[in-house]
Amino acid sequence: MTVGTGAAVDEREELSERLWTAVIAKDEAAAVREVFAAADAGAGRESLLLEVLGGVQRRVGVEWAADRISVAEEHAATAIIDRVIAALAHRVPAPAGDPARPRITVACVDGEWHVLPARLLAEVLTGRGWQVDFLGAHTTTPHLIAHLHATNPAATLLSASLPLHLPSAHTAVTAVQSVGIPVMVGGAAFGADGRYARLIGADAWAPDARAAAGLLADGLVRPESTPRQQVDDLPHLADQEYTLIKGNRSALVRQSLAELEARWPGMRAYTEAQRERTAEDLAHIVDFLATALYVDDAELFTGFVTWTAEILKARRVPPHSLRTGLDILAGELRDFPRALAFLKEAAEALPASSATRPRPGPGKTA
Repeated sequence: MTVGTGAAVDEREELSERLWTAVIAKDEAAAVREVFAAADAGAGRESLLLEVLGGVQRRVGVEWAADRISVAEEHAATAIIDRVIAALAHRVPAPAGDPARPRITVACVDGEWHVLPARLLAEVLTGRGWQVDFLGAHTTTPHLIAHLHATNPAATLLSASLPLHLPSAHTAVTAVQSVGIPVMVGGAAFGADGRYARLIGADAWAPDARAAAGLLADGLVRPESTPRQQVDDLPHLADQEYTLIKGNRSALVRQSLAELEARWPGMRAYTEAQRERTAEDLAHIVDFLATALYVDDAELFTGFVTWTAEILKARRVPPHSLRTGLDILAGELRDFPRALAFLKEAAEALPASSATRPRPGPGKTA
C-alpha cells in the first residue's frame, strides 16, 4: 500500500474507512493494526498522521454535530485516535533531531482541551527533524513561561480550537513575547484566515501543520520592539462590556434561565438533566458573546449562533428556544450597546423557521 506522497486517493479513502469502522466500534487493536499495516506497506508517516488519522478525527466531529454519535462515543473515538498516534510514533520512529534545528515548544493554551491538533503538529515537526517539547492540553501561562525560561526554545507554537480561548491565547502570546521568544499560533479558534492571530499580535499564524513546519523552516523571528500591553492591542475593551459580562457570567445565566422558564412553561416539565443542559447552552451563548466582544467581531458570535441552530435542529430541540434565549439576553444586557448589536445581528441571521417564539415575559425587552 502507498498512502504517502503520490498515493492514489482511493487507497487512502479505503484505509480511512476501515480505520473509521474500527474506531467507532471502539476496537483499538484493529485501529492500530490498520495503521501499522499501512506503515509497513510504505505509507508515509506524515500522510498517515494528517490525512488518515486527522481525517478520521474530523469525521468524528462531523458525526457528533449531526447527532449520529453521542458525546461518549466522540470521546472514546478521540481517545483511540490519540493512542494510535502514540503507537505510530513508536512503530515509525522519527529521524534523529537535526542539530542545526533548535528546540521548539508546542502547547495548547490555557483552558484548551482539544489536544489532537497540537499533538499532530508536534509529531509532524518531530518527523522533520525538530527537537520538540510537547506540553499537551491546557497549559497555563505561568507554567508555559517557567518552561520557556528553563529551555529557551527558538519559538513557541500555541494551539487553540475554540474561540472561547482567544483571551487566554492573547495573554499567552503577550507573555511569551515579553521574554523575547517568537510565537506562532494555529487552530480553528484563530479564524479560517488567521484574523484573530493578527488581532492579538502573534508573530505568525499557520492554517495547518505543514504550513507551520514551512514557516519554521523559513525562520521565525521575534521583531525587536517595545513590549506592548493588551489594552493597547484592543482599545475597544475600554467600554468594559467584556469584563462586566465575563465577571457576571453565573448571575447572567441564572437570571436568563429563570426568565426562559417564565416565557416557556414547557420547561417546567424538564428533568433535572434537561435543565442542566439548557443552562449549559445559555452559558455557551454568554461565553461566545463575551469572546466576540473581546475581539470586537460580531461575526464570531453570529457564526456560533447559526452553528448552534443546526446542532439543535439535529437534536430535535424547538428552534424558537435559541431565539428566545437571545431575546432574554438582550433584555438583561440592555445597557450594553455593543452586546445588543451583536445579539441583534445573530438573531437576524437565524433561519426563518426559528422566528416563532413564546410570548415575552413581563418587564423584559422582547
